Amino acid sequence: MHVVITAVGPDNRGLADPIIHFVTGQGANIAEIQMYDHDEAGLFAMLLRIHLDAEHFAALKVALAEIGQLKELAIRVWSPDERKEKPRLAICTTFRPEPALALLRAIRDRQVVAEPAIMIGNRPHCRGLAEQFGIDWHEVGDGNGRADDARLIDLCDEYHVDYLVLARYMRILPPESCWKYAGGRIINLHHGLLPSFPGMRPYHAAYASHMLTYGATCHFIVPELDAGNQIIYQSTFTVPPASKLDDIIRQGQQDNEPHCLVEGVRRVTSGEVQLHFHRVVAPRRG
Repeated sequence: MHVVITAVGPDNRGLADPIIHFVTGQGANIAEIQMYDHDEAGLFAMLLRIHLDAEHFAALKVALAEIGQLKELAIRVWSPDERKEKPRLAICTTFRPEPALALLRAIRDRQVVAEPAIMIGNRPHCRGLAEQFGIDWHEVGDGNGRADDARLIDLCDEYHVDYLVLARYMRILPPESCWKYAGGRIINLHHGLLPSFPGMRPYHAAYASHMLTYGATCHFIVPELDAGNQIIYQSTFTVPPASKLDDIIRQGQQDNEPHCLVEGVRRVTSGEVQLHFHRVVAPRRG
C-alpha cells in the first residue's frame, strides 16, 4: 500500500524520530523522505512516502495521531489506494468558471473518474456553478479576496479530500498549506507555459515576446511558485501573426485552459502519474 505522511508544526528537536521509528517498526519500506526547517517562520515540515502492508494502515493512522498530539504536529496519513476507484476532489476557484465547469462536466460524463466533494472560493463568482452541480460551496475569502488559508485546509480535512484542484484559484498557497497536503495532492492550473511564462500575467508576457504559440500548464504544487519539474500536462494553441491580445486570451480561457485542467486531473486520478522527490513520474507497478 502506497502511503504519504506529512507532519507540520512548530520547529523543535526530535520531531522526525518517533514517526520514522514507528513506521519502520511496522515493516514499512521508506521510498521518500524530505524534511524542511523554515527558520524565519519557526516551522518544521516533513514528507514521508512509504510502502506498507494494508492491514497495518488503520493502526498507523491511530499511532501517528497520538505522536502528533505529543509533539504538537499536524500529521496527515493518506493513501491514494484508499479511494483509488473514485478519489474525492476539492475544486478551488476565484473568478473564472470555465476550468471548473469543464472538470465537473468531465466527471459527470465519466471522462474523469472522481467525486467533486466540495467547491471552495476566495470570491463568490463560482457559487452558482457549485449549486448547479449540487456540490457544497464554501467561501474562504474576505471582502478583498484575501483567503483564510487555514480554513481552506480545515475544509479539505473535513470533507476527506484526496486532491486539491486549483482551477484558476488566484491565490498563492503558503508553504505551511503546501506541506500539509504535500506528496502530489495539490494540482494547479497555470494559464501559461511553464517554465517560460510564470506569474500572474503569462498571456501578456508571451504577447510581449511576440509568441505565436500560447498554452496552459497543469502541475503539482510545491512551495516554490510555478516550479518547473512538476508538470503533469501542457496544452498549446497557435495564433496567426498580428492576432489581438484580447482574442488570444479569450481563446485560451474558453478552450485551452479547461482542456488542460481536465487532462491533468485525469492523469492524476487515474494513477498514471505521481509526484516523487518533486518530479512527476509514472508510479512503480508491482
